[in-house]
Amino acid sequence: MAKHKKKKSNIPRHKRLKRTGRLQAAQHWIPKYNGENLVNGYSKHFNVNKLCAVKELEMIGYTYEKAYIQKLKDSEIQKQQESEKRNAAKKKKRKQPEEDFWDEECDETYAFIAGYTSGGAPYGITWEEWEEEVNTQSPNKT
Repeated sequence: MAKHKKKKSNIPRHKRLKRTGRLQAAQHWIPKYNGENLVNGYSKHFNVNKLCAVKELEMIGYTYEKAYIQKLKDSEIQKQQESEKRNAAKKKKRKQPEEDFWDEECDETYAFIAGYTSGGAPYGITWEEWEEEVNTQSPNKT
């Protein structure tokens, strides 16, 4: 039998590293970094959030003001809240069409309103016709 090849990841290795690997790789990467904001560059290069980048850079020996760290925490909380709002809106949007369908498409006379005449009278399947249709599709077992 032939051996199966392992699937090769499309994600660069430096973005898949765990903390210990990142700390070792950062020792070689930081001297090569040409950008202005080391925290931003670290977070993008190693695919971590900025708070994690600050924590790891402090482990290496860099220092940051508490005000800067608090600003990062606040922005992280704000991102989380915005994400929760978006998710709640999506969830609400998914539920709405089903509720609207039954509110608008039936009434006490019609089980399904197909449309309205030019005079405004509804037409469609009445509840009695609906019951007959359901009963003819499912045979009674006696």
